[in-house]
Amino acid sequence: MFAPLKESVIGRAVDGGKLNINVVNIRDYAQNKHFKCDDYPFGGGAGMVMMPQPIGSAIEAVDPEHKAHRIFMSPRGAVFTQRRAVELAGESDLLLLCGHYEGVDQRIIDMYIDEELSIGDYVLTGGELPAMVVCDCVARYVDGVISGESLKDESFSAGLLEYPQYTRPAVYKGVSVPEVLLGGNHGEVDKWRREQSLIITKKNRPDLLK
Repeated sequence: MFAPLKESVIGRAVDGGKLNINVVNIRDYAQNKHFKCDDYPFGGGAGMVMMPQPIGSAIEAVDPEHKAHRIFMSPRGAVFTQRRAVELAGESDLLLLCGHYEGVDQRIIDMYIDEELSIGDYVLTGGELPAMVVCDCVARYVDGVISGESLKDESFSAGLLEYPQYTRPAVYKGVSVPEVLLGGNHGEVDKWRREQSLIITKKNRPDLLK
């Protein structure tokens, strides 16, 4: 599932030594003969719960001295934001735990985890996709991964959504690029972009304007 992290911008950053991403299979640390990692929940209920032993052993193996900031990807966690991504980029090491099924044994969270994060108000089949979202977003703020200029005016960087972008040709199927972007007046361009950001934010995310 984590193959996309070997491609495009993130893949080039890894190949260039800007960051390191290790994928650890929890099942490899199970101590039972069938490498079982889940069992029925105490108290009854639907689904299966990931057992504490394989997860605890995996965490202790890869981060024995608790140097990493440990995050459990969970729909009940605090919502992941651009601001949090910038903060996490300042950490030297991150450990992301991906849950599955109905979740993980609470003792793992209490004993090993520093923070629970959610990428949105919905439930997925596992924490792998959310972990990749966090990896991708945080990696963008690691020095040398992408240009600093690219981070300056994007969505959420100033509390607003990003303005529309245009490139060549100046006319496509009869629709022209806004004239202000072609005139070379940077003051007017900045003003237009600010106005467009406000319009788009008001339409799509009015909560950001409160």
